Amino acid sequence: MTSAPAESSPEAEALPVWSAEEWRALLTGPPEGAAQALEQAARGGMALAQLYYGQFLLDGRGVSADPRAALHWFHKAAQAGLPMAMNMVGRCFDQGFGVAEDPAQAVPWFRAAADQGLDWGLYNLATMLTLGRGVAEDKAEALELFRQASAQSHAKSTNMVGIFHEDGWVVPQNMRLAAYYFARAAEGGDFRGAFNHARMLIDAGQMAEALPWLESARAGGHARFGDQMAAWLAAREEEPLRALALQWGEQGRA
Repeated sequence: MTSAPAESSPEAEALPVWSAEEWRALLTGPPEGAAQALEQAARGGMALAQLYYGQFLLDGRGVSADPRAALHWFHKAAQAGLPMAMNMVGRCFDQGFGVAEDPAQAVPWFRAAADQGLDWGLYNLATMLTLGRGVAEDKAEALELFRQASAQSHAKSTNMVGIFHEDGWVVPQNMRLAAYYFARAAEGGDFRGAFNHARMLIDAGQMAEALPWLESARAGGHARFGDQMAAWLAAREEEPLRALALQWGEQGRA
Protein backbone atom coordinates (compact mmCIF):
# COMPACT_ATOMS: atom_id res chain seq x y z
CA MET A 1 0.00 0.00 0.00
CA THR A 2 2.87 2.33 0.74
CA SER A 3 5.97 2.47 -1.40
CA ALA A 4 9.58 2.61 -0.27
CA PRO A 5 11.03 6.06 0.34
CA ALA A 6 12.33 7.66 -2.80
CA GLU A 7 16.05 8.11 -3.27
CA SER A 8 17.40 11.49 -2.23
CA SER A 9 17.36 14.16 -4.91
CA PRO A 10 19.68 17.17 -5.15
CA GLU A 11 16.72 19.37 -4.21
CA ALA A 12 16.00 17.31 -1.07
CA GLU A 13 19.68 17.31 -0.09
CA ALA A 14 19.71 21.11 -0.31
CA LEU A 15 16.89 21.43 2.21
CA PRO A 16 17.76 22.77 5.66
CA VAL A 17 18.04 20.26 8.48
CA TRP A 18 16.00 21.71 11.35
CA SER A 19 16.86 20.81 14.91
CA ALA A 20 14.18 19.88 17.42
CA GLU A 21 14.40 23.39 18.84
CA GLU A 22 13.98 24.93 15.39
CA TRP A 23 10.96 22.73 14.68
CA ARG A 24 9.43 23.76 18.01
CA ALA A 25 10.02 27.43 17.31
CA LEU A 26 8.59 27.08 13.81
CA LEU A 27 5.43 25.28 14.89
CA THR A 28 4.72 27.57 17.85
CA GLY A 29 5.59 30.81 16.05
CA PRO A 30 3.46 32.99 13.75
CA PRO A 31 1.35 30.54 11.69
CA GLU A 32 1.69 32.43 8.40
CA GLY A 33 5.47 32.28 8.47
CA ALA A 34 5.40 28.64 9.55
CA ALA A 35 3.03 27.71 6.73
CA GLN A 36 5.28 29.40 4.18
CA ALA A 37 8.40 27.67 5.46
CA LEU A 38 6.66 24.30 5.61
CA GLU A 39 5.30 24.66 2.08
CA GLN A 40 8.75 25.41 0.72
CA ALA A 41 10.27 22.43 2.53
CA ALA A 42 7.35 20.18 1.54
CA ARG A 43 7.73 21.06 -2.13
CA GLY A 44 11.42 20.30 -1.81
CA GLY A 45 10.64 16.77 -0.65
CA MET A 46 10.96 16.94 3.15
CA ALA A 47 8.48 14.30 4.36
CA LEU A 48 7.99 15.73 7.84
CA ALA A 49 7.29 19.17 6.38
CA GLN A 50 4.76 17.55 4.03
CA LEU A 51 2.98 16.05 7.04
CA TYR A 52 2.89 19.31 8.99
CA TYR A 53 1.97 21.41 5.96
CA GLY A 54 -0.91 19.03 5.30
CA GLN A 55 -2.12 19.58 8.87
CA PHE A 56 -1.86 23.37 8.44
CA LEU A 57 -3.95 23.10 5.27
CA LEU A 58 -6.49 20.88 6.98
CA ASP A 59 -6.84 23.25 9.94
CA GLY A 60 -6.61 26.46 7.94
CA ARG A 61 -3.69 27.54 10.10
CA GLY A 62 -1.63 30.31 8.54
CA VAL A 63 -3.10 29.44 5.16
CA SER A 64 -6.56 29.05 3.67
CA ALA A 65 -8.12 25.73 4.60
CA ASP A 66 -7.85 23.26 1.73
CA PRO A 67 -8.67 19.66 2.72
CA ARG A 68 -8.02 18.33 -0.79
CA ALA A 69 -4.50 19.79 -0.82
CA ALA A 70 -4.01 18.53 2.74
CA LEU A 71 -4.77 15.00 1.60
CA HIS A 72 -2.26 15.39 -1.24
CA TRP A 73 0.53 16.26 1.19
CA PHE A 74 -0.46 13.59 3.70
CA HIS A 75 -0.28 11.05 0.89
CA LYS A 76 3.16 12.27 -0.18
CA ALA A 77 4.44 11.95 3.39
CA ALA A 78 2.82 8.53 3.75
CA GLN A 79 4.61 7.34 0.62
CA ALA A 80 7.85 8.43 2.29
CA GLY A 81 7.02 6.08 5.17
CA LEU A 82 5.76 8.40 7.93
CA PRO A 83 3.24 6.49 10.11
CA MET A 84 1.40 9.64 11.22
CA ALA A 85 0.91 10.60 7.59
CA MET A 86 -0.57 7.16 6.91
CA ASN A 87 -2.90 7.74 9.84
CA MET A 88 -3.93 11.14 8.48
CA VAL A 89 -4.71 9.72 5.04
CA GLY A 90 -6.97 7.30 6.88
CA ARG A 91 -8.57 10.18 8.78
CA CYS A 92 -9.29 11.98 5.53
CA PHE A 93 -11.09 8.95 4.09
CA ASP A 94 -12.86 8.24 7.37
CA GLN A 95 -14.13 11.79 7.87
CA GLY A 96 -14.44 12.92 4.25
CA PHE A 97 -11.68 15.54 4.41
CA GLY A 98 -10.86 16.49 0.81
CA VAL A 99 -12.32 13.26 -0.52
CA ALA A 100 -15.62 11.39 -0.42
CA GLU A 101 -16.12 9.71 2.95
CA ASP A 102 -15.10 6.08 2.58
CA PRO A 103 -14.43 4.15 5.82
CA ALA A 104 -13.40 1.03 3.92
CA GLN A 105 -10.59 3.03 2.27
CA ALA A 106 -9.57 4.43 5.65
CA VAL A 107 -9.01 1.05 7.30
CA PRO A 108 -5.90 -0.04 5.34
CA TRP A 109 -4.24 3.29 6.10
CA PHE A 110 -5.01 3.02 9.79
CA ARG A 111 -3.70 -0.54 9.75
CA ALA A 112 -0.48 0.56 8.02
CA ALA A 113 0.07 3.16 10.76
CA ALA A 114 -0.84 0.64 13.46
CA ASP A 115 1.61 -1.89 12.02
CA GLN A 116 4.31 0.73 12.61
CA GLY A 117 3.24 0.94 16.26
CA LEU A 118 1.77 4.45 16.03
CA ASP A 119 -0.57 5.06 18.96
CA TRP A 120 -3.09 7.03 16.90
CA GLY A 121 -3.06 4.38 14.19
CA LEU A 122 -3.73 1.70 16.80
CA TYR A 123 -6.54 3.78 18.30
CA ASN A 124 -8.22 4.60 15.00
CA LEU A 125 -8.02 1.04 13.68
CA ALA A 126 -9.36 -0.27 17.00
CA THR A 127 -12.24 2.20 16.84
CA MET A 128 -13.17 1.00 13.34
CA LEU A 129 -13.06 -2.62 14.51
CA THR A 130 -15.17 -1.82 17.57
CA LEU A 131 -17.86 -0.14 15.48
CA GLY A 132 -17.61 -2.43 12.46
CA ARG A 133 -17.00 0.73 10.41
CA GLY A 134 -15.43 -0.02 7.04
CA VAL A 135 -14.40 -3.46 8.31
CA ALA A 136 -16.01 -6.46 9.98
CA GLU A 137 -16.57 -5.88 13.69
CA ASP A 138 -13.89 -7.53 15.80
CA LYS A 139 -13.94 -6.35 19.40
CA ALA A 140 -11.30 -8.87 20.48
CA GLU A 141 -8.73 -7.42 18.08
CA ALA A 142 -9.91 -3.92 18.94
CA LEU A 143 -9.25 -4.44 22.65
CA GLU A 144 -5.76 -5.74 21.94
CA LEU A 145 -5.01 -2.67 19.83
CA PHE A 146 -6.42 -0.31 22.45
CA ARG A 147 -4.23 -2.02 25.03
CA GLN A 148 -1.14 -1.58 22.85
CA ALA A 149 -1.86 2.12 22.45
CA SER A 150 -2.67 2.49 26.14
CA ALA A 151 0.73 1.01 26.97
CA GLN A 152 2.14 4.03 25.09
CA SER A 153 0.17 6.35 27.42
CA HIS A 154 -2.45 7.11 24.76
CA ALA A 155 -5.21 8.42 27.03
CA LYS A 156 -8.12 7.93 24.63
CA SER A 157 -7.18 4.28 24.20
CA THR A 158 -6.89 3.87 27.96
CA ASN A 159 -10.43 5.20 28.30
CA MET A 160 -11.62 2.66 25.73
CA VAL A 161 -10.01 -0.20 27.66
CA GLY A 162 -12.05 1.02 30.62
CA ILE A 163 -15.24 0.95 28.56
CA PHE A 164 -14.57 -2.64 27.49
CA HIS A 165 -14.28 -3.65 31.16
CA GLU A 166 -17.32 -1.62 32.22
CA ASP A 167 -19.57 -3.01 29.50
CA GLY A 168 -18.17 -6.54 29.53
CA TRP A 169 -17.09 -6.51 25.89
CA VAL A 170 -14.81 -9.48 25.13
CA VAL A 171 -13.72 -9.59 28.79
CA PRO A 172 -15.86 -10.21 31.89
CA GLN A 173 -17.40 -7.07 33.33
CA ASN A 174 -15.08 -5.66 35.97
CA MET A 175 -15.98 -2.28 37.44
CA ARG A 176 -12.80 -2.11 39.52
CA LEU A 177 -10.64 -2.38 36.40
CA ALA A 178 -12.92 0.02 34.54
CA ALA A 179 -12.46 2.60 37.31
CA TYR A 180 -8.70 2.09 37.20
CA TYR A 181 -8.47 2.71 33.45
CA PHE A 182 -10.84 5.69 33.58
CA ALA A 183 -8.66 7.27 36.27
CA ARG A 184 -5.55 6.75 34.14
CA ALA A 185 -7.29 8.23 31.08
CA ALA A 186 -8.45 11.24 33.08
CA GLU A 187 -4.97 11.85 34.44
CA GLY A 188 -3.66 11.56 30.87
CA GLY A 189 -5.90 14.42 29.71
CA ASP A 190 -8.75 12.64 27.91
CA PHE A 191 -11.99 14.53 28.47
CA ARG A 192 -14.16 11.43 28.11
CA GLY A 193 -11.86 9.66 30.56
CA ALA A 194 -12.34 12.56 32.98
CA PHE A 195 -16.12 12.23 32.72
CA ASN A 196 -16.03 8.47 33.17
CA HIS A 197 -13.65 8.81 36.13
CA ALA A 198 -16.09 11.28 37.68
CA ARG A 199 -18.95 8.82 37.19
CA MET A 200 -17.02 6.12 39.01
CA LEU A 201 -16.21 8.49 41.88
CA ILE A 202 -19.87 9.50 42.17
CA ASP A 203 -20.94 5.87 42.29
CA ALA A 204 -18.36 5.36 45.06
CA GLY A 205 -19.84 8.24 47.06
CA GLN A 206 -16.88 10.56 46.42
CA MET A 207 -18.79 13.61 45.20
CA ALA A 208 -16.19 16.20 46.24
CA GLU A 209 -13.49 14.35 44.30
CA ALA A 210 -15.75 13.94 41.27
CA LEU A 211 -16.75 17.56 40.72
CA PRO A 212 -13.32 18.84 39.58
CA TRP A 213 -13.11 16.01 37.04
CA LEU A 214 -16.53 16.99 35.66
CA GLU A 215 -15.24 20.54 35.22
CA SER A 216 -12.11 19.16 33.53
CA ALA A 217 -14.19 17.07 31.15
CA ARG A 218 -16.29 20.08 30.21
CA ALA A 219 -13.22 22.28 29.68
CA GLY A 220 -11.51 19.71 27.47
CA GLY A 221 -14.50 18.50 25.48
CA HIS A 222 -16.31 19.93 22.48
CA ALA A 223 -19.64 21.76 22.69
CA ARG A 224 -21.77 18.72 21.87
CA PHE A 225 -20.11 16.68 24.59
CA GLY A 226 -20.66 19.55 27.03
CA ASP A 227 -24.38 19.54 26.19
CA GLN A 228 -24.54 15.78 26.73
CA MET A 229 -22.82 16.14 30.09
CA ALA A 230 -25.20 18.90 31.16
CA ALA A 231 -28.22 16.75 30.25
CA TRP A 232 -26.76 13.84 32.24
CA LEU A 233 -26.16 16.05 35.28
CA ALA A 234 -29.64 17.59 35.11
CA ALA A 235 -31.23 14.13 35.13
CA ARG A 236 -29.36 13.01 38.26
CA GLU A 237 -30.92 12.93 41.71
CA GLU A 238 -27.87 14.32 43.54
CA GLU A 239 -28.30 18.01 44.33
CA PRO A 240 -24.63 18.99 43.64
CA LEU A 241 -24.91 17.55 40.13
CA ARG A 242 -28.18 19.31 39.34
CA ALA A 243 -26.69 22.53 40.73
CA LEU A 244 -23.67 22.13 38.46
CA ALA A 245 -25.92 21.63 35.43
CA LEU A 246 -27.80 24.83 36.36
CA GLN A 247 -24.51 26.70 36.80
CA TRP A 248 -23.28 25.58 33.39
CA GLY A 249 -26.57 26.65 31.84
CA GLU A 250 -26.29 30.10 33.38
CA GLN A 251 -22.71 30.42 32.16
CA GLY A 252 -23.84 29.50 28.66
CA ARG A 253 -26.50 32.21 28.70
CA ALA A 254 -24.14 34.88 30.08
